[in-house]
Amino acid sequence: MTTLLNPWNWCRSWSRRRSLAESLCLKSSAELRDTLERERMRADRSGSTLALLTFHFPEAEKRCRAVSELACFLQQRLRATDTAGYLDDERIAVVLPETGELGAHLLASQVEERLAAHRLAVDYELYLYPEPVQRRPEAAASDPLRASRADAAPRSVDDWFVQPIPFWKRSLDILGAVVGLAVSLPILLVAALAIKATSRGPVFFLQRRTGLGGKPFTIYKLRTMRTDAEAMKAALRAQSEQDGPAFKIRNDPRITPVGRFLRKACIDELPQLWNVLRGEMSLVGPRPLPCDEADKCLGWQQRRLHVTPGLTCFWQVFGGLRVPFQEWMRMDLRYVRGRRLRLDLALIARTFWAVIRHRASH
Repeated sequence: MTTLLNPWNWCRSWSRRRSLAESLCLKSSAELRDTLERERMRADRSGSTLALLTFHFPEAEKRCRAVSELACFLQQRLRATDTAGYLDDERIAVVLPETGELGAHLLASQVEERLAAHRLAVDYELYLYPEPVQRRPEAAASDPLRASRADAAPRSVDDWFVQPIPFWKRSLDILGAVVGLAVSLPILLVAALAIKATSRGPVFFLQRRTGLGGKPFTIYKLRTMRTDAEAMKAALRAQSEQDGPAFKIRNDPRITPVGRFLRKACIDELPQLWNVLRGEMSLVGPRPLPCDEADKCLGWQQRRLHVTPGLTCFWQVFGGLRVPFQEWMRMDLRYVRGRRLRLDLALIARTFWAVIRHRASH
């Protein structure tokens, strides 16, 4: 083992650290993330717990030596089913299948003791899957690169799979939202006057929905229902034509006559272009569910939250009430895995055609 430690005296570049890491059985970032994804799916099937430990080294000048010591310790300590490797350019992570919070903290404490004996500092952060039932707000809102303490509440493994919106997609969203709002402004004004003239209450309907990474936001729509619609929802739950946690009725008795026309023409959705402009939504992406419905989704279904929600998606164009809830979720995951410019443009074009034919889903 001594021969593996000496070279760290000359290790200065990331590429050299990587080559030595390979000899220490540390996986690359891509390999580690593939392993994490695979173990997460396995945890879904078996109902077991998955832990992810990330280690960060605050003393940059001693980082090479600390990585070496950590890798040597992990070689001796980890089980055959565990995997260690580079999570990113700042830290090393360990994937621990079928491991709970107590076992993960025990391993992290042993790592701290090992490195402290060599006067090396290390910080760690714990992620669990499924997501912990109780998560401290300050921990949930913190930066993933922030070091944590052993008594900090664990975060969710899903946090590492959230995909920031790409530049090409954000550019398309801004262009589409600006043009869409400018073109639809006269339509929105006429619709607003019709709503005010035919029913009491506000013009806009605001609702909390679950967005990227599980973060809630307020969605904007033209009001198409009675003002007491939310209060009537519980009584109508048994009549829902959509299985699962989602609530949808084709001929909803809460919808006003003007609202029925606005829904059929998809005019009620136009204010969501403001959500797109704000970056809370995208033109294309999984439709955001109300927070109470999103919270009831299964673990594998929560992966739809890895990308920014959108105005239209596979379900909006091809699904609706015709497909079961699980198939709806599979459609969303199909988009999450294959998100690209050509697909977005194709779905936008199909959405226009569906609106013209009055087949767009709500």
